[in-house]
Amino acid sequence: MTTSTPLPDFSHGAAYTRGRFVPIDGASIPITDWGFLRSDAAYDVVTVWDGAFFRLDAHLERFAASCRRFRLDPGIDDARIAQVLAECVRLSGLRRAYVEMIVTRGQPPWGSRDPRQAVNQFHAFAVPYVWIANEEQRARGLHLHLSGVPRIPSASVDARAKNYHWADLTQGLLEALDAGYDTVALGDGTGNVVEGPGFNVFCVNATGTIVTPASGVLEGVTRRTVIEIAAQLGMAVETRPLPATELRAAREVFLSTSAGGVLPITRVDGQPVGDGRIGRVTQQLIDTYWAWHQDPRYCTPVDYDTV
Repeated sequence: MTTSTPLPDFSHGAAYTRGRFVPIDGASIPITDWGFLRSDAAYDVVTVWDGAFFRLDAHLERFAASCRRFRLDPGIDDARIAQVLAECVRLSGLRRAYVEMIVTRGQPPWGSRDPRQAVNQFHAFAVPYVWIANEEQRARGLHLHLSGVPRIPSASVDARAKNYHWADLTQGLLEALDAGYDTVALGDGTGNVVEGPGFNVFCVNATGTIVTPASGVLEGVTRRTVIEIAAQLGMAVETRPLPATELRAAREVFLSTSAGGVLPITRVDGQPVGDGRIGRVTQQLIDTYWAWHQDPRYCTPVDYDTV
């Protein structure tokens, strides 16, 4: 009697690590990799919506820039990275997915503290699409806390390079959740709002101008998309320092993130934003953002039939 080896189950997601595709539940990195021990890594996240990557080229471009900033080398070019990401999605069968590409430092020889001696490692995975706000929060608008925890300054860790240095963000998020808020935004220590855990911040100020912080932030692809949409709709946008006082007095506040697109904020530190409801500008941006997901200029279809 012969027994057959069961086929891998990719239904919960698929990963690529150490040159192999494996089910997400079986993916791992060595415990001694500096990506784990020191958060020494660069990454990026691109989404798949209705079977197509959204703005894949922009995410690959930013991933390459992050790798250069941290002196990390994925060891493969953009075309091959795109193939790996697509294969993770194909194997999983997911039509709406959260897809991550990562380069870790790897491990230098035992006893060495020289990061140049480490062999960098490329990893990727695809899992079901991730929302950082649930359906009820998206319908009523998120409640945001402005934390007194300052964001790590870009002079120390460049915020424009996507990284896992989240200790400050996690501290602020725990503070916010413990106080009953949905999420948090950190400041720069001088009274300006910068960003939150996995998102950029925008407001529509008292003059009707959309404002988003210019520095100390990850220049998100969704942030870039919002700015481009606003320009197309004839809305005024300023990228500059955003004082917390201006945000608190704003007509509308919203977030941008790959994990949810444009997300409305209706309360800041317990006080209503505007009339406490999702604003007209925010709703226009939400509607247009998702409409762009059907625009072939920004979509790269996944070939689910390739074997």
